[in-house]
Amino acid sequence: MVGYIRFADRLSAWFGKTFGWLVILMTIGMSYEVMVRYLFNAPTPWALDLSFIMYGTLFMMGGAYTLSRGGHVRGDFLYRTWSARTQAAVDLVLYVVFFFPGILALVVTGTKYASRSWSYTEVSVNSPAGIPIYQFKTVIVAAGILLLIQGLAQVFRCIMCIKSGAWMEAEDDVEETEELLIKQAAQAAKK
Repeated sequence: MVGYIRFADRLSAWFGKTFGWLVILMTIGMSYEVMVRYLFNAPTPWALDLSFIMYGTLFMMGGAYTLSRGGHVRGDFLYRTWSARTQAAVDLVLYVVFFFPGILALVVTGTKYASRSWSYTEVSVNSPAGIPIYQFKTVIVAAGILLLIQGLAQVFRCIMCIKSGAWMEAEDDVEETEELLIKQAAQAAKK
């Protein structure tokens, strides 16, 4: 189980970090749009569509990474007061009852949605540029598959926690700015 968890965490991290670079592309694209719109009075017909596509792709492909790092929303005001075993048991039930059926529905429905879009090479109707969007509909399926892989790893984490009484943490890779500042302040206070 540990090997699978590490594999799923690394896979999710790779996709999350890789698609995270879309933020920079979105910033460049929107900055260009603002510049040509307000400085040269020549707005682009494609910038808004492209920003929606990139944001949606970033959001979808980052879901499994967020799940692997415990970043999704939960009722922490109750959850954090429970023992690790209770947390794991509740998580396990919720994964089986809600998570997997929902993600399977996403993959099945997304596959139909994407294949239909590919069949007629769908383009955006929101702008006169007619940007092709059929290839981005495939992101729905890819994100669902990544979530299934990571969800199974989370189930394994739950089982291991129920047995041992302690959570198997994800490998350190990224920290929130606030956490870094707190650590730095604590280290400075020790000196």
